Amino acid sequence: SQIPADVDVVHLNHQPSEDIRKPYIVTMHGNANDVNLQFDQNTVFVSSNHAERFGSSVFVHNGLNWNNYGKPDLTSKQKYFHFLGKAAWRIKNIKGAIQVCQNSNERLKVLGGYRFNIKMGLRLTFDPRISFEGMVDDARKQQLLPYSKGLIFPVLWHEPFGLAITESLYFGVPVFGTPYGSLPELVTKEVGLLSNSASELSKAIKESSKYDRKVCSDYASDLFN
Repeated sequence: SQIPADVDVVHLNHQPSEDIRKPYIVTMHGNANDVNLQFDQNTVFVSSNHAERFGSSVFVHNGLNWNNYGKPDLTSKQKYFHFLGKAAWRIKNIKGAIQVCQNSNERLKVLGGYRFNIKMGLRLTFDPRISFEGMVDDARKQQLLPYSKGLIFPVLWHEPFGLAITESLYFGVPVFGTPYGSLPELVTKEVGLLSNSASELSKAIKESSKYDRKVCSDYASDLFN
């Protein structure tokens, strides 16, 4: 009843619970907790891996409006690495990101988390090389990402897509993460490295300067706009 009569196609971001009398499409964004969930036949997933894990082959990669981010500065001095995501989610593995940087004696800025976090079992991080920016909006990302040497993204689950990856690449920042979910689709050898070995990731970030910032930015601009 809320759908106007002149609408041609309805785009839902949740599984419909009632009949939709207009042509419609459903985007599935996350990983369903209920393994027996029945998906609507018009469901589209956000990566090939995401679709395959739910018995489908239909997907559309997520895009962002890069006009909202401004033109990336690809000449700024890179000073630190960054983590971007909800650090309170164990599956995002902030602990692993910190370990990778500590092993390489590198600085890490955590975007999306706090130094003291009761949700992580009273996690306290005392290392002065690890700084926490809390929750960040697009404007703050524009201020921080151009100075990053790389995104550390060692997720412990099958990431459906990963907007943090394409945001970072847009600013000319390579990606160092684990090969789970959509990551092998998004992170090519020209723009980063994937491994489930902390030591391999620690070694790789020491060579982050070998990645061409313009190649990273153009890749994101072209494919994920």
